[in-house]
Amino acid sequence: MPELVPFPVDRADITGYYEALAAALDGSGPALAPYEAGTPEPEFDAAALAAAPDDLALVVATSGSTGTPKRAMLTRGALAASATATHDRIGAGTWLLPLPPHHIAGTQVIVRSIVSGTTPTVLDAWSLEGFTKATGLVARNAPPFSPIHTSLVPTQLRDLLDGDDETHTRALAAARRYRSILVGGSATPRALLERAREAGLSVVTTYGSSETSGGCVYDGTPLDGVGVRVIEPDDDGVGRIALTGPTLAAGYLGDPELSGATFVDEAGRRHFLTDDLGSFDGTLAITGRIDDVITTGGYKVSPRVVEEAVQRVPGVRDAVVVARPHERWGQTVAVAIVTDAAVDATEELSERLLTECRKLLPPYAVPRLVRYEEALPLTGVGKPDRAFVARHDQWQNLR
Repeated sequence: MPELVPFPVDRADITGYYEALAAALDGSGPALAPYEAGTPEPEFDAAALAAAPDDLALVVATSGSTGTPKRAMLTRGALAASATATHDRIGAGTWLLPLPPHHIAGTQVIVRSIVSGTTPTVLDAWSLEGFTKATGLVARNAPPFSPIHTSLVPTQLRDLLDGDDETHTRALAAARRYRSILVGGSATPRALLERAREAGLSVVTTYGSSETSGGCVYDGTPLDGVGVRVIEPDDDGVGRIALTGPTLAAGYLGDPELSGATFVDEAGRRHFLTDDLGSFDGTLAITGRIDDVITTGGYKVSPRVVEEAVQRVPGVRDAVVVARPHERWGQTVAVAIVTDAAVDATEELSERLLTECRKLLPPYAVPRLVRYEEALPLTGVGKPDRAFVARHDQWQNLR
């Protein structure tokens, strides 16, 4: 039975976590269950550990953005395979870590650094000034001719692009120094990606989760060794996404029933059944999540498709689409919007929103309710907190 140690991770000083993680990876130290310093320590019982694999290296909580967080068991081999595949795709290098290090995306920055023999620079708290300064440190600490990389969530990428003052100009110049800026954690709006690339940023979208040791599909293309299947596709080729490969978790700690339902053997290969919907023709396109789909009047609506349409409206900075109850249709489409600083949430903006959505969406998918927010609520890893938004009971009628 492996030893598992809860490990408090202090973002201001990750030296201890780096060293303990290195020992977990080479088998000279116990497996780790990282958690944010100052929060309650996770607890595990002996029965759960008895079923854990002998080469367990990490137990990491899923984001829990749509339900109760689960504890994915990652082996030494899975973490190493993920880091190696990333290096094969974008090159080994020196990293800036501006994400919570106890989450899988942050931990993988550290794992990649351990594998490549480098030390990451950690940004204690996100700010444009801090990002600019930290980028300078990363560049100075990198070996000669070695690339530098970083990993952001979409809200951080948007912060870099939304402004033209001196602070933004310096931060954007710093961002151009990175060979790769991995962006993940939640869907990145197409318009935001276009803006980033037009600004000269080397943005790489990533798709993955705690169960896949982090990102395993970059810019729609699976990393080496990763396989993608679409389960029961519809006429448009959209179905549940299943993933295979050496980066998969061994299961969920203390939950063999869920592990058996989520990690399944088919055609001689072990698959992770995600909760995501999408298509795959050599390039993976995610259209939404199974549990986010809105059923209105018998029609199914993907929130992500509606969000893409809404974000094309001039003046809309960000948006999240959720279901609200409806007496006649069961559910209806509702959208919470953050506007640009110079744009007022007026009736004129609502009319533009309706006009654009009617051009791009079928009638049943056009939002009927709207809320204007100063900022969208986010989970700890920067994902929109859909459950929180959906609980609001004050909405404006759009049509």
